[in-house]
Amino acid sequence: MIDFLIYFGYSVLILDSVLFAISFFKKEKVNGFFLIYLLFATIMQLSMEAFYHLHKNNLFLMNLFFIGQMMALGFFYGSLMNSRSQKTIIHTTMVLNAIIIGVQSLLDYEQFFKYNLLVIVITNLSVIVFAVLHLYNMLTSEKKYYYVTIGLILYLLASTLIYIVGNINVKLDNDFKFLLVYFNSFLLIVYYLFILYDCKVSFLGKKKR
Repeated sequence: MIDFLIYFGYSVLILDSVLFAISFFKKEKVNGFFLIYLLFATIMQLSMEAFYHLHKNNLFLMNLFFIGQMMALGFFYGSLMNSRSQKTIIHTTMVLNAIIIGVQSLLDYEQFFKYNLLVIVITNLSVIVFAVLHLYNMLTSEKKYYYVTIGLILYLLASTLIYIVGNINVKLDNDFKFLLVYFNSFLLIVYYLFILYDCKVSFLGKKKR
């Protein structure tokens, strides 16, 4: 069952990437940073899966994914902001997080090859803040990437909590651990479906004049 959820999630992510790429090259005003994020996520997810099947440590790829996700989505949401102060908040947060992670790696480089809760928490919470800022702006402006943003906030809030619980309770029984994995995989699929729906209503569903 877990394999089905994982591979179904990959399939939806690849479909999202393809559809957004098609819309981008058809000049449908797809945000380039978001397309980069989707392509990056696809490459990283498939790379982590390959490393897993090769019985190699893929935790450094996971940490790299969270950092890259923050950067790509940071630039994405930054490009959607009309306020200079909001752009500054996003870009400053990205720089500060990069410095914090860089200092941690300098002090103990092995942390980058382990389950790094610091990287997960600060990058995910930062992206949530970026998304909430955009959600707030949409109250009085055009709802661009509305469903993407809703899905992202819901997924990252729940997923970050799962990572924290899993890290604190290292002695969890196997059944509960598998339940967390199932739930996280399910949430990821829901998020990818939100992206797919946003693509449909924003680009594919538009009538040509």
